[in-house]
Amino acid sequence: EKAGHNQDIKTEDGYVVLDGLLTSQECDELRQRMAEIVDRMDVPEHCRITFSTYHDEQLKKQGNADYFITSGDKIRFFFEKGAFDEKGEFMVPKRRSLNKVGHALHAYEPLYKKVTHSPKIQGIAKKLGLVSPVILQSMFIFKQPGIGGEVMPHQDATFLYTEPLGRVMGLWIALEDATVNNGCLWFIPGSHNSGISRRMVRTPKGTFPLTDFTGREQTYDDEKFVAAPVKKGGVVLIHGEVVHRSAENTSEDSRHVYTFHLMESQDTCWSPDNW
Repeated sequence: EKAGHNQDIKTEDGYVVLDGLLTSQECDELRQRMAEIVDRMDVPEHCRITFSTYHDEQLKKQGNADYFITSGDKIRFFFEKGAFDEKGEFMVPKRRSLNKVGHALHAYEPLYKKVTHSPKIQGIAKKLGLVSPVILQSMFIFKQPGIGGEVMPHQDATFLYTEPLGRVMGLWIALEDATVNNGCLWFIPGSHNSGISRRMVRTPKGTFPLTDFTGREQTYDDEKFVAAPVKKGGVVLIHGEVVHRSAENTSEDSRHVYTFHLMESQDTCWSPDNW
């Protein structure tokens, strides 16, 4: 299906892939701008956090890190496992060390802001019946060649919880081809109908870790996951409760993505316990 064209967007699987949201040139411009941001970055050693989606590592690293918790309205840098040696020095070139940059590119970076609020995105939101959508957060994800880490099966609503559920949608824009070889997304179709089993919540002020989980992620049958490759410029719409994951990137190609989350704000309560 083509993004921004006049046809129904069918989301009964909990996700849908749309081709042609951005032109190849628009993708390259976003990647070039990110390269400039990365070249200018200066992250103090104590803020050099490796990003993980493993439950216990999330608690130990992000959960204890003020740098992560306070990143919702800032542009901050998160690194791949294996980016640093024991002394905290870079083991790979800076541009190859990052897992992601987030979480407010849409607010402070004009190119990203333009894409996030574009007429095509507004058209998609309208077709999905959103009345008063707001942007919750945004990220550039690198999925570096060779060291791009696995993202464990999860639901976005674990981290972006609302009452009622079903008010959050991710838009995942491929700035390069996302293939089975370089770490495209995999989904369990229809899994958005079963609620969530885990929540990431802030802990009371003055306690550590700064966040904790209630519940545990379920164990999912590998055979239920379906690959969702996307061509450069395409977008995946992701229901907040659909289970998805991505494998390690063991290929020689990066898999750059710009992704952000929308929330229907009308008659929705954004949980104060969210990070």
